[in-house]
Amino acid sequence: MKFVLNMHMNPAVWESLTEDERNEVMNGHSTFMETVTASGEMIMTQALADPSQSAVVRVRGGRPVVTDGPYLEAKEYLGGFYLIDCETRERAFELAALIPDAKVEGMGIEVRPVMFSAGRLDV
Repeated sequence: MKFVLNMHMNPAVWESLTEDERNEVMNGHSTFMETVTASGEMIMTQALADPSQSAVVRVRGGRPVVTDGPYLEAKEYLGGFYLIDCETRERAFELAALIPDAKVEGMGIEVRPVMFSAGRLDV
């Protein structure tokens, strides 16, 4: 079964951490990636840019209209994700608990099953 492990970022929570705590989270991702790659459960991972660098495209009157900024004004935003393939939902929960962000008060990992996939993963 494929799952997306979404990491949501809350800038206020992140800024409240000490530099050592932030480094621990960032360095912990390397350990997580090594573990999940070694088990054969890693498909891919992507880190996303800050929402201030995003744009939203909507079609209005048959023409695309592009606006700067995030789709939603929210205190949290999607910071990145891991795409994994594991045997059970419970195993996905176990893996999500290994992601260092899950240990930070005010942060967590969203585990969502993949319903359909297509396209290339080697780009």
